[in-house]
Amino acid sequence: MRAIKKAKKLIQNDPNSEFSRTLSQLILSLESDVEFQIKDLYSLSLEEFEFAMEIMYEWRIDRHYMGKAKIFDAAMHAESLRKE
Repeated sequence: MRAIKKAKKLIQNDPNSEFSRTLSQLILSLESDVEFQIKDLYSLSLEEFEFAMEIMYEWRIDRHYMGKAKIFDAAMHAESLRKE
């Protein structure tokens, strides 16, 4: 299971835990470009810290693929305009 999907389940199952709070803030920061206190990651256990790193890694990959999808859409749109 992907880390992002696991994080969703963790947050839904125990939204009040310190780990869920930190994950929620991290995800909101990644999505909305709001500030995130990096020191909050250091209060996590090693396992939780590594999980947070997995989320950031997957997020970065997903953004790359979203960027590719957007450029593909733009190219398809431009091609369709040329054919008209």
